[in-house]
Amino acid sequence: MNKVHFSSKSDIWETPQVFFDALDREFEFTLDPCALPENAKCSFFFTEKEDGLAQDWGGHTVFCNPPYGRNIVRWVEKCYCERQKPNTKVVMLIPARTDTSYFHKYIYKIAKEIRFVKGRLKFGNASNSAPFPSMVVIF
Repeated sequence: MNKVHFSSKSDIWETPQVFFDALDREFEFTLDPCALPENAKCSFFFTEKEDGLAQDWGGHTVFCNPPYGRNIVRWVEKCYCERQKPNTKVVMLIPARTDTSYFHKYIYKIAKEIRFVKGRLKFGNASNSAPFPSMVVIF
């Protein structure tokens, strides 16, 4: 088995632009809370230095493709909490890990909609598709 499928040099998975554009046409995003200046999907965004987890997302339509490392649970919880604010909608792109406790606590039976992505996405400039399936969670 190839070790590449079970590791990554980074926990940042840049959203494929065509995939984002399709979602943006539907939702009209105003905030990307976990971006790098070179890959931000919205004109209003927070970088790691600004710490999107510590910021207020209220009143925005948020596109969140968080780092996929150990802190992903904090991002899922943040999306769950922020979506409760008035005039706030949150759409997440995350690995489809339905066996995790955060999926059952913050997503399953709570999210407005869960869309499982057919096939595997090719993130950023990667030559290969991701080693995991993805889902879009709409709060």
